[in-house]
Amino acid sequence: MNKKLFSVILVVFIDLLGFSLILPLLPYYAKTFAADSFTTGLLVAAYALAQLIGAPVLGRLSDRYGRRPILLVSIFGTFLGFLLLGFATTLWMLFVSRIIDGITGGNLSIAQAYITDVTDAKSRSQGLGLIGAAFGIGFIIGPVVGGILSQWGYAVPAFAAATLSFANLILIYAWLPESLTPEMRAAEHVQRPAVTLSALLAALQRPFSGSLLISRFVFGLAFATFQTIFSLYALLKFNLNARDTGFVLAYVGVLSVITQGFLVGYITKRVREDILIVAGVAILMLTLIGWAVTPSLLILLIIMAPNSMAFGLLNTLLSSTLTKSVEPHEIGGILGLSASIESSTRIIAPTIGGFLLQQVGTWAPGAASAALMAGLLIYVWITLYNHPIAQTLHLDKDLAPVTVVAE
Repeated sequence: MNKKLFSVILVVFIDLLGFSLILPLLPYYAKTFAADSFTTGLLVAAYALAQLIGAPVLGRLSDRYGRRPILLVSIFGTFLGFLLLGFATTLWMLFVSRIIDGITGGNLSIAQAYITDVTDAKSRSQGLGLIGAAFGIGFIIGPVVGGILSQWGYAVPAFAAATLSFANLILIYAWLPESLTPEMRAAEHVQRPAVTLSALLAALQRPFSGSLLISRFVFGLAFATFQTIFSLYALLKFNLNARDTGFVLAYVGVLSVITQGFLVGYITKRVREDILIVAGVAILMLTLIGWAVTPSLLILLIIMAPNSMAFGLLNTLLSSTLTKSVEPHEIGGILGLSASIESSTRIIAPTIGGFLLQQVGTWAPGAASAALMAGLLIYVWITLYNHPIAQTLHLDKDLAPVTVVAE
């Protein structure tokens, strides 16, 4: 692994470790300021809404001015957000801290753009898979550490997260070189993309990359539904306590890390990515049906193995294929737009999933998510499978890397 690749993966790991220190504790922290359930939901949604606005703009700015300076701005915003969170004495300060963190929270999409810059098309899925693995490891370790630190007060994990963000700033400044060289940015064929909403949304109208972004939205709804309501589902369905639910989620996280860190790179060198996307959606549909009708915790754990692997595979492939379907100078913006779309699902899914769980039954969120995947399976079969661009993007393991194919 080269220095640039290792450095950006380390940056992502530290960033997500800090983020996951705080995320599970926010409802408890908000409760100390007398926030009710509705207000706590708004607090969570405020971050996602701010990121929905900020991520595509930061991604597009990174196309124009380089990944390193925009990544520094993004991490500095995270540092300020966590610092304000630690010093919060009122509920509105909690909201401001989450909005600051969200509006500058394009860290992951910029890191993915960096990976795209320093890998060729043949190894890109593997590089992005490693980013996903670093993301997953951070989410496995962070909640445990945050829970331990919270016994001395909820401000302590916030200050710990701020310290990690500050360390990340130093790491980026001292060790992470710019991936977009002056020669790349000054190349005659590269025009500086506009930082406008219309320029970003135009990507949705493209036949191939637009289909990938729509697929990201539908997949994101199913994924966010599972993520946001699983703890309540486990309580209602199997009467699991917080500790046992944590063990189940850790099991899911480990499987996802293995998939993105090791299996993705191996599989994508042998099978075309559009075929893998169709297969991943099909597996996810079947396992979500299993989630809906599972009669026991043991069966659920068995179902979660292919489910977690399909989630991890699709999460990497949608980003990898997206970066190959646009011009190099558009990558940051398109990944930022993808992150924005994903943020929108985290606003919608908790409300829908919670309603289905409490008003319809414990089977309903899984059934609804499976229905989404059934629709997506038809959609990706029509729009992505065997598309001329998808065939061009395929890299046989014995062939040299090809250039990026744009629409």
